Amino acid sequence: MKLFFRRRKRAFCLFLINRFCGTSFFKLKRLLLKWAGCKVGKGTKIVGPIYLGNVAEIKIGNNVWLGTRFSVYGNGQVEIGDNIDIAPEVILLTGSHKISNQTNRRAGEGVSYKIKIESGCWIGARSTLMGNITVKSGSVIGACSLVKNDVKENSLYFGSPARHVRSLSIE
Repeated sequence: MKLFFRRRKRAFCLFLINRFCGTSFFKLKRLLLKWAGCKVGKGTKIVGPIYLGNVAEIKIGNNVWLGTRFSVYGNGQVEIGDNIDIAPEVILLTGSHKISNQTNRRAGEGVSYKIKIESGCWIGARSTLMGNITVKSGSVIGACSLVKNDVKENSLYFGSPARHVRSLSIE
């Protein structure tokens, strides 16, 4: 019963957040996201609309930018560090299924994943992150990339599947 009310509360908060789309009302959207059961740091800006799965555990650090149509699917965990920019239409897939041996249905037992994005990263528009992965600090994911493996620190990754393009210098 608790899970039912927690899901309804989150759905209601997301409904309200998504009514205040655009680059304003950031403080209100942070407050609503906290009330929905997410941990959200100071200075985080949610453009909206956003979609967060009903069961996913979500922690968002300080000074994070969540672009339009940011989405989390699945019932896993998401940890987003500080000073991160997430462009529009980024998808985090925190759940999937094992392949079943049954011939009438191949989607077998469900599995949950944890996606961690460390501080100082930039995730390009329409990128998808999936599985148990960590995007190390200071990295950049190019637009329309599919990230399914860990990303090295201070690196540029691009493509589908995403591959290491080059290391990024620090000044």
